[in-house]
Parts: sequence; C-alpha cells; structure tokens
Amino acid sequence: MDERIVEFTALLRANGLRVSMAEHLDAFHAVLHLGVGSRAALKDTLRATMVKRSVDVATFDELFDLYFSGLGNAVGQGTESLMQALAMDESALQQLLDQLQELLQGMDQELSDLARALLQNDAGRLEQMLRQAVKQADAKSIERVYQEGRYSQATGEAMGLGGLDDEIGRLRESLSEMDLPPELRDLLERLFEQRLKDLREMIRRAVRVELEKRDHTQRERDRMANLAEKSFYYLSEDEMRRMKDAVARLAQRLKNVVAVRRKRAKRGKFDVKATLRKNLQYGGVPFRIHFDERVREKPQVVVLCDVSDSVRNVSRFMLQFVYSLQDLYSRVRSFIFVSDIGEITQLFEENDTQEAISQALTGNVINVYAHSDFGMAFRLFHRDHLTAVNNRTTVIILGDARNNYNLAHEWVLRDVQQRAKQVIWLNPESRLTWGFGDSEMDRYQPFCDLVEECRNLNQLYRVVDRLVT
Repeated sequence: MDERIVEFTALLRANGLRVSMAEHLDAFHAVLHLGVGSRAALKDTLRATMVKRSVDVATFDELFDLYFSGLGNAVGQGTESLMQALAMDESALQQLLDQLQELLQGMDQELSDLARALLQNDAGRLEQMLRQAVKQADAKSIERVYQEGRYSQATGEAMGLGGLDDEIGRLRESLSEMDLPPELRDLLERLFEQRLKDLREMIRRAVRVELEKRDHTQRERDRMANLAEKSFYYLSEDEMRRMKDAVARLAQRLKNVVAVRRKRAKRGKFDVKATLRKNLQYGGVPFRIHFDERVREKPQVVVLCDVSDSVRNVSRFMLQFVYSLQDLYSRVRSFIFVSDIGEITQLFEENDTQEAISQALTGNVINVYAHSDFGMAFRLFHRDHLTAVNNRTTVIILGDARNNYNLAHEWVLRDVQQRAKQVIWLNPESRLTWGFGDSEMDRYQPFCDLVEECRNLNQLYRVVDRLVT
C-alpha cells in the first residue's frame, strides 16, 4: 500500500494538486493508524490529508477512482458483459463456472494462471495481473489516444494473450471428446468465446485508464478553456463554483503584477543631475549614486456594480473579484445599485466572500428587484458619495446600461471623470447591442476612459491585462 500511495501522490502532483512532503507523510501515518478496511475510508483519509482547497476535491475524487478503482471497474465490466452475453444472473453464472471447474479437475490439462483466473472469474487475480502487465508494457507512458492500440497490444503480450488462445483451443478439443449435454456444451462454447473478448476489452480499458490519468490535466485545461468562453449568464451551479476559483486566480495575478512593479520602483529612478552635484567634491567621479525620491502613490478604487436581475451572475463574479483586491489598494469602496444605490464596503470587511456577496445580492442593502434606473442611481451617488472620488481613484462601473427609458443623467459621469484618475465601464452585453432599445451606452461612453465588453472570463482577463500594462 505504501508504494501505491507514493504513486498516487505523484499522480496528484502531475495533475496540478499541491501535495507537500509533510502532507504526504500525514497520509502515511493516517493510513497506518486507520487502516484500509474499506475503499471509502481510504478515500476519506487521503482526501483529508492531501487536499487543501475545495476546488481540488473533484479532481482528487476523479483521480482516486481512476487509480484505485479503474482496473477493478474494467474487470467488473467484463463480468457484466459475460452475464449479458449468456443471459444469466450472477447466481446462474457462478453455477456454470463451478461446473466448468469440476470438469477441469477431471481433465489432464495444465492451465496457466491467466486462463484459470479468467475461467474462474477471479476478479482480484485478474486485476493484479492487469496491473503487472500494464507496468511491464510501460503503458503508463501513453500520452495520446492514437497510442491505445500499440499499448494495448503490448499489455496483451505481457499478460500472455497469445498463449491463451492456444490454451482455450486445446480446452475446447478436450471438452468436445466428453459426453456433455448439448445445452452445457453450447454454454461453455459461448463462455470461452466471450471470455476472450472480455479479456481484450479489459486490456483496452486498462490502457484507457492510464491515458485518463495522464490526460486529466489537459482535459481540465480544455474544460476551463470552454468555460472561459461561456457567458456568465448561462453558467450552471457546478460551473459557477469552478469559475469562482478562476476569478480568484485572476485577482491574484493582478496582485502579483502590481507587487512586482512596486518592488522594482521602490528606490526610484537614477537622478543624473543630483548625482553630479553630490560628487563635485570628488571631481565629478560618481562615488555616490543618487536616486530621485519616489513618492509612493496609494491608488484607490471605487466600484459601482449593477445587481439587477439581468446581470446578477456577472455581478457575483465582479464582486468576488473586488473582494479579492481589498488588500491591494489603500482603499476600495464598493457600491451596488438598481435604481437605488448602497455601499457594501463594510460587508466585505466584516464577512467572508460568500456571505458578503449573499447579503449584497439578496436585498439586505437595496431593493434588488426594482426596475433598473441608472440615471437615478448615478444622481444619488453624485449627491451622497462624490467625495469618495479624487485624482488617485479608478472608478469601475459594471452594468448593461439598460435604463428602462428613464433619464440617463450622463452629466454625473462627466463630473466623476473630471475628478477621477480614470473611469472604466465593463458591459456584460454584446457590443452590437449597445445604444439600441433602452440602452444608454452611447450617452455614457464619451465620459469613460475605457469601455469594454465583459461577459465571460476571457474578456475579464483581457480587461485586467489592459489595466496592468
């Protein structure tokens, strides 16, 4: 079991799970104390000691099933296909196998371990032999689907599949010389034929399990790539959980970029004039290098987030993004609006992410079920919160600009832009729809420094790239 835990740990690491040496040792100690009495207990033990992030649980579960149950499932499916081919239930199949065993004991023919395990349907022995053959054929090195045939053939040769055909042939000849009921003879013929098919299918599935182990990371990348192009509007509950982790990584990426810039700029730029003046006493030889004194600017962010029903999913991710940036800037003030506007900065300071978002979106701050009125919300912001904006403030607005034909009051954005460092508008609607119907985007756009379509993760990534470059 120790060797298998080592291999399983390597598999987790190869697929992106961060399992430290300390956690690896914890897994050994936990298995030693709790034992491996059941598969479920082993799974819970390894998950508790190796998985740190909730987002990795699904990957762990899938890899655990592949590693510890993949070959067992391949053998089990062979048994099911045998029962289906013979039109028998489990009890009737066992009776037939017992009859065959009695016949084999009375015959002067030595069978290989593989033939005996196959004809006795010894699932444990078959799984063990499959595992050894996969290792001997180096099937763990498989990387592409088109390699399945080659590795399946190599695994079959390692198991002795070629010799098995001859063994079954000789066994058929011996049974044909015996006085058996026609029904039993027919059942045995079908049994032999099906068992050979089952073994080839078991081998193919065993190789496929190895491919799925190695290919899991790529499949995860493909899945995330597809998810990144999917509109926030149409995410399922499971996709929303996966997206939360992706948004958190995006926020961390922005933090890292800004942190590197601040580190590089810590000393300021080389000041030629000051260096020459400081070194006049040395005849102009620059013994003492002088850098200009850089005044560290503390940027601020003000977020205005539309939480009306039409954009609520998008708002959820934007609020999570904002929450992740709380420690990046000197001040982040967050507001939500539909027709009224309310500040939710304190919610993020006092609660965890999900609780803060839940309170913000369930009507505890403003009436989120009202009809959208951007003009009214902007006027209230101008009246009550305009002082939150200064020349160090980046104002980010998320909304579709659908104003229900109310007054746009675009002059508010003009005043905000005059006070702010920059105004950024992220619109979750397609750019082709802006300015049509009750959309006031064409009125608001002139008073924004950057306006971008932002309705999926890839578009959000591109916006962030523009912000940090």
